[in-house]
Amino acid sequence: MELFPAIDLHDRGAVRLVQGDFGRVRGYGDPVALARSYVAGGAAWIHVVDLDAARTGEPVNRDVVLEIAAAVEVKVQAGGGVRGPADAAALLDHGIERVVLGTAALETPELVEALAEQYPGRVAVGLDHRGAGAELAVRGWEQSGGTTLGSALDRLADVDIGAVVVTAIDRDGMLGGPDLVGLRATLELTAHEVVASGGVRSPQDLSMLADLEAQGAPGGGGRRLAGAIVGTALVQGAMTVEEAIAACVPSV
Repeated sequence: MELFPAIDLHDRGAVRLVQGDFGRVRGYGDPVALARSYVAGGAAWIHVVDLDAARTGEPVNRDVVLEIAAAVEVKVQAGGGVRGPADAAALLDHGIERVVLGTAALETPELVEALAEQYPGRVAVGLDHRGAGAELAVRGWEQSGGTTLGSALDRLADVDIGAVVVTAIDRDGMLGGPDLVGLRATLELTAHEVVASGGVRSPQDLSMLADLEAQGAPGGGGRRLAGAIVGTALVQGAMTVEEAIAACVPSV
């Protein structure tokens, strides 16, 4: 399982939100310096989200996203505000390894299909929810996307995407532990690679995620998570990048 240290951007700085609430922002300084510190710890990926663009669609922090990609010699996965082909190209053609489409994936699913064909393996879909059966959230988690996780995965079944990034919004920034039950169910609903996000607080949580297995179709028994995104636990010092990477190795 791959570790994706997270950097969320707001007003050009690195921040963490509590449960996606823009009224509960914690600042963590220079995002480029934070990315370099993650790479120094051994991270092979960096996960960057332009929170302002996710909410408004305006890529106000795009230059910061590209600056991060230029500053590190690892793969960068970026999301937030990717609403059309030009947004995707501005990232994928300038140093970003993989883009994550959230709002656009639900509102214009044909865009995902077109980009997946143009950029094989370099497009992911972000599916963000507030609990089992709840409608997915869009536009910076401030609006409902009008569909559920299961329905969205059904629609993506035959699309050649690189991964689905599943975020438990109610756990994001809370350090309350990941949604193990929901993530196992997700693995069983899709054959796509699944990257988990939300709630990781310790190396023990990552170990449990690494050991998580699907039990049945269509994902197939024995499938595991492709990656885990960790933000708050790293910036608050609950674990180091080195400890997190070591915990991402399955025990069985």
